This record gives sequence, C-alpha cells and structure tokens, in this order.
Amino acid sequence: MRRVYNFSAGPAALPQAVLEKAQAEMLDWHDAGMSVMEMSHRGKEFMSIAAQAEADLREVLAIPDNYKVLFLQGGASSQFAMVPLNLLRGKSSADYYRTGSWSKKAIAEAKRYCDVNIVADTEVDGKFTSVPEKGSVTFNPDAAYVHYTPNETIEGVEFPYIPDTGDVPLVADMSSTILSRPMDVSKFGVIYAGAQKNIGPAGLTIVIVREDLLGDVKEGTPAMFDWAIHAKNDSMYNTPPTYGWYLAGLVFQWLKEKGGLSAMAEINQRKAEKLYAAIDASNFYANPVAPTCRSWMNVPFTLANAELDAAFLAEAKEHNLVTLKGHRSVGGMRASIYNAMPEAGVDALIAFMTDFEKRNA
Repeated sequence: MRRVYNFSAGPAALPQAVLEKAQAEMLDWHDAGMSVMEMSHRGKEFMSIAAQAEADLREVLAIPDNYKVLFLQGGASSQFAMVPLNLLRGKSSADYYRTGSWSKKAIAEAKRYCDVNIVADTEVDGKFTSVPEKGSVTFNPDAAYVHYTPNETIEGVEFPYIPDTGDVPLVADMSSTILSRPMDVSKFGVIYAGAQKNIGPAGLTIVIVREDLLGDVKEGTPAMFDWAIHAKNDSMYNTPPTYGWYLAGLVFQWLKEKGGLSAMAEINQRKAEKLYAAIDASNFYANPVAPTCRSWMNVPFTLANAELDAAFLAEAKEHNLVTLKGHRSVGGMRASIYNAMPEAGVDALIAFMTDFEKRNA
C-alpha cells in the first residue's frame, strides 16, 4: 500500500488510523450486517453513532451545555447566508472583518440580507498578509453580530487572539482551525466549520450555536436554513450526511486517544514552527505573512524563481509530497498541515526543500 504525505488544503488528509477503522467496519458495522452508508439515519444503530459523535465533540472542545451542536450539509459557504438569516433578529446591520478570501465571500453573501459594516480591512495591493492588532477595532454596539475568519486558508493568515466584542455575539468561520488546539467556546455566539480539513470528509458542516440565538429567523428563511429547526430535530430534519458524521465521530475518538486538543496543539505548533524556521532561514523560499499572524494550519511560500515552481512540484511528488501547489489566486506553494499530517511529513517536506534549494539556488 502506498500512502503519500498529502498537504491539500481540503479535502485534506484523514488520520490513517481512522481510515483503517472505517475500512474494517465498511461492510459490517458492529455486527449490524450492513455498512454505515446503508443505515437508516433514524435506526438505533446510526442514532448511537450520532449521539456518541456529538458527546465526543462536546468533550474534546469542552462545549458548554447551553450550546447546540448541529451536523449539517451545505459546507461552510452555506453558513455565509445562514448566519445573517438566523442572527439579524430584527436588526439591520452586522460587523465583518475583511482579512482574506473567505471573509470576502462571507461579506458578499451577507450583503444580500443586511448592511455590512467592515470594521477592518487588511488588504494591501490586492494581498492579505496580516490581521488588525488586538483592541484596535471599534464595533457598532447596535450590530446584530460580529463575524470573522480566524484562519484564512488561502492566504495563510491567522488571528493570534479572539476579538472581544462585548455583548455583541461573535461569529467565527473556523473551517481551517477548529480542533487544532483548545479554545474557549463560551466567547463565541456561533462557530461553524466545513469538515474537510480537521473533522472528516467533505459534505459535513458543524455548527455550534448558543441556545439564546436560536428561533428568531428573518422572514422568508427556508426551513433548511433555520438553525432552530435543525436543533429541534437533532440535525435530522432531513437525511443528514450519515457517513461523514460517522467518520467525524471516528476522528473525535482519535483525538481523545491522542491526548485531546492540548496534546494536538503542542504537535501542531511544533510542526508549524519547524516549517516557518526552514523558510525564514533560506534566501530561496519566502513567506509573505507577518510573523505574528502566521497560520499553524496553512503555510504558503514562494520560490525565489517562479520558473522553478513546476519542477519543485514534480520532484516533490516523486518524494511522495503532494498537493503543494498554492491557490490560483495567490500562486507559489502552500503546505496545509492539519491534525492528520504527521510530524514526519513536515520533516520530509523540509528535507526535500533543503535539497531542492541546494540543487537550484
């Protein structure tokens, strides 16, 4: 069996132990005589899988009891609309940080439903390489909520702090950073995340929402876009993405076996620091992001000579280092080093980068 080091930004690598367990249970889950993919979402077998997955997620993230956890479809992009539809609650405006490609998309969608007040815009010459300093942003006390993207996957820009928005609910698109370290869920009104980075396969979306923010949607909101309906029906108002939910549950169990998010944070920080150190020590590679705002999860870098990009990618693939090409809007390279990327994968990438530089500098 051949397994590469997959640096894709998403769909991303899954832990091998999780894949092996899913493989062993593929045809017959716990003597049920069928695959999880074949189960009724309302049958006792899948109901037990769903309940265990939620319990394990609540444990690893220390989610308070006054928050609902939803397992939905539509990706994080559907939440760009669901956030204003559920949170405006009679108000006409919301505050948004504009710090990268995904927050730009969230803003564009929110403008369909409300007035968007951009409280910070870090774009300079068409690029995003930093976030506002802590405490430098003024919020509108009448805003329905404040939205930000803690980690911009494409640009590799990350907030090193959680904004303090006072009594205004804070909403976070945590698709690229959830489960990478411990966090205080109580500081947020809503957290949402597409699964295909640190949770599981594409097709599942997690929403963690404070209970007092449920139940007052904008008039005309489709039932499938109403968080309260999903919460009332335990995420089974329609047929949920059952296999993705099951695989996410296996990932949550794997995280517990690895020592939880504190242990994961130590590994993730070490991986990122190694890779950034190798880039910074070189005159051949460069990272454009301000050092205080560098992502633990997504590390973009460029070569001194862009004409060598194709050769770099081709040779990297020969060394089982794949999907390193940067996003088309940014160029260069990008190494996404989510939870499932072992430290050995980062070490292998650094060794290849060092050798490639020696041969091409």
